[in-house]
Amino acid sequence: MEGIGWVMAIIIGALAGWIAEKMMGSNQGLLMNIVMGIVGAVVGNFILMLVFGATMGGIVGQLIVAVIGACLLIAIWRAIRGRRAA
Repeated sequence: MEGIGWVMAIIIGALAGWIAEKMMGSNQGLLMNIVMGIVGAVVGNFILMLVFGATMGGIVGQLIVAVIGACLLIAIWRAIRGRRAA
C-alpha cells in the first residue's frame, strides 16, 4: 500500500477483508479480515506491478486492489483446504 500510513492501511485492510468476506460468502473474524485485506493489498499490488508496471493510487484505488487481492486469497485458501480435506 503505497503512500498511506499504517493506521490507514489497517483501516483499508479491515474494510477490504470485510467486503471480500461478504463477496465470497466466507465466515471470518475481524482479525482475519484485517490480515486478509492487508495481505490481499500486497498481493494485488504485486500482481499489478508485474502485469502493468504500475498500481492504483489513492485510498479508493488501494481499497479496490485490496478487495480483489483478498478475494483471490480466499479462493486460494478454499482450493488448498478442499484438496487437503479430500
